Amino acid sequence: MTGISDRKVLDSALATAVEVVGPDRARVAWEESAEPTAGGPNISMFRSRRLWGTLYPSTVEEVQQLVRLFDPTPASIHPYSTGRNWGLGSREAADDDAVALCLSGLDRIREVDVAAGYSIVEPGVTQACLARRLDGTDRMLNLTASSARTSILGNGLDRGVGLRRPRIKDIAGLEVVLPNGDLVRVGQWPGAPLVGPNAMELFVQSGLGVVTAGVIRLLPRPEAARVLWLSFPPEQLSAAGNTVRRWARQGLTRSAVRIYDPNAATPYGQHNGRYLVHICIDGTLDAVEALTATVLREAEAADLDLVVPDKSAAELVEREYTGSPDLDDTLFRAKLGGHLIEDLEEQVGLVFFLPHLPFSGEAFARADATLAQVRKETGAACGGTFFTLDEDTVLHIIAVRFNRDDTEANRAHRALDLLHELFAQAGFLPSRLDIDHTSRSQDTTPNSTAPQLMHRIRNMLDPHETIAPGRYGQATQAPISEAGRRPAS
Repeated sequence: MTGISDRKVLDSALATAVEVVGPDRARVAWEESAEPTAGGPNISMFRSRRLWGTLYPSTVEEVQQLVRLFDPTPASIHPYSTGRNWGLGSREAADDDAVALCLSGLDRIREVDVAAGYSIVEPGVTQACLARRLDGTDRMLNLTASSARTSILGNGLDRGVGLRRPRIKDIAGLEVVLPNGDLVRVGQWPGAPLVGPNAMELFVQSGLGVVTAGVIRLLPRPEAARVLWLSFPPEQLSAAGNTVRRWARQGLTRSAVRIYDPNAATPYGQHNGRYLVHICIDGTLDAVEALTATVLREAEAADLDLVVPDKSAAELVEREYTGSPDLDDTLFRAKLGGHLIEDLEEQVGLVFFLPHLPFSGEAFARADATLAQVRKETGAACGGTFFTLDEDTVLHIIAVRFNRDDTEANRAHRALDLLHELFAQAGFLPSRLDIDHTSRSQDTTPNSTAPQLMHRIRNMLDPHETIAPGRYGQATQAPISEAGRRPAS
């Protein structure tokens, strides 16, 4: 048997877990002759990790029982929300021999307070679900440009980005099941000011607990909005980047500006080898008219050309910025060859690389040249989008598309390895990691004492390394058993 030292303990926990959730919400290999099964497929064609089963709890109490069951066993728990972490691992665990905990059944919107500007949601609540609940109100959700069927909490906890701001800024508080099964609430919850240290960040991109609910901040819905489509040739990237930086720093837009390279611009109907810019201007109707006139005048002076887009595409982009998701995923599917969301894991090849950059045209040009080098050396189809996070920082969203065969997958993965190597040499480090590069988390820490502190906290909260020990390289430095986990005490 592979990687499990105490089969009887595991079999007993798996059998009890089936009783907890019911046989119709469990797929486990707990008979004595059974072996772990592959968790895939996944859209990135990463190696499928071995799983001892997948459990589908529907209540917080069930999650608590399951965590307590597996805390003293040789198998770790791999929690995920809806499993749509496309390009970074989908629903795969980072390590082998885990028990997956699919939280899509925890799908309640527990509370919506439009006046106070918050909602309390569980991990299975999708963008579409909460956005529909907010229809007709003066509040909206900070949407991402991904599928309407993705989890709000899952994306936020992995530092995903919304079109209005980074998603982590939307999360005010979390409800968490700790590795011993205790339930805690951290951060800011309705009716109570935040006083003292905020422990919420401990559960962002970490395996220190299983999040079962979160307080999501809702944004005021603008009275009017307009998205301008601008374009420019490749040689103008540095100057255009500095122009956009000035607009962002001077408050001409309150949302993320997106600059697509020619490869990334094609799903939006641009096939002319030029870069494409989306900039959203919103507020009162008078403000939108005045700011639009200002931006258009300055764009013309900077040799940025106004694009007249396809009407339906323009409406979908504008709706995304104003909190109304595309329920048919029209634009998202166009980026992935038009496939249905249900078919992506088996029909599409995609990996993501997501470094942070300084907000400057010079940084854009260096990153763009580095990406061009990766294309040249590997032949991979890479598209890049500069996605502004604030006045000083940009996320470079690099997507590598490939056909689902071994030759193309190997090419894409060579490109991903080279992206990590070359961007690190340029000083541009990733903010999110795929499951094959989790060890890179050590490269992003300010100094050696930061990982040491996380190891100490992990030893205290999760001494048996029960919850996703390898996802962001946060396993302890203590001796481990042949199963790859510290022995249970």
